Amino acid sequence: MGQLRNFVTPLHKATKRDYIGRMVDDKVTCMLKAKEYEFDYWDGDRRFGYGGYRYMPGRWAPVAKAMIETYGLKAGSRVLDVGCGKGFLLHEMLLLEPGLEITAFDISEHGLASNTDEVKEKATLFRYRAQDAYPFGDKSFDLVISLATLHNLRIFELKTALAEIERVGKQGYVMLESYRNEQELFNVQCWALTCESFFDTAEWIWLYRHFGYTGDYEFIYFE
Repeated sequence: MGQLRNFVTPLHKATKRDYIGRMVDDKVTCMLKAKEYEFDYWDGDRRFGYGGYRYMPGRWAPVAKAMIETYGLKAGSRVLDVGCGKGFLLHEMLLLEPGLEITAFDISEHGLASNTDEVKEKATLFRYRAQDAYPFGDKSFDLVISLATLHNLRIFELKTALAEIERVGKQGYVMLESYRNEQELFNVQCWALTCESFFDTAEWIWLYRHFGYTGDYEFIYFE
């Protein structure tokens, strides 16, 4: 089993959220729209998702720097991003290490189309699902990352996704939503629009071990 990391948590904590406001705002309709993972989810009204997810220079730079240093990435290192979204982290990684060989996929056409020119020019992007068998050989990548994606899968889909991340990567890092107490469980259930798997940290760690995932991990909480 890998190590618990703290790459994304500082960014997550910087955002304010109205948990009750989201829960009482016709949430089922909002969930259905969010699960299309297209314009409304990324750039529509906040009730459907991000409420306008735009590139902010340097915002993801500390995360990119930490990953490059932690996993020893250099020119020629191969990185796979499972559920890359708009690829803002990948953009910052390429600014810090232009020689990285990046492959990334996402279920969202809008997300992929919204990647920066830097990422579109230097990375291989394609539409694909995290829960399907990946079209790569064993240990094809020096690092496989997946941020805020796997909790959107059902448990039998998680088994495949984690097995594939383990199979194609020499190193791995996954970040997802979790909770440590009843208040955080209530908050995440209020806030989450696309989450299919609500597990506490002990349950997630058990699942990682049960499904054979040995890479690093991080949890974000809704405090």
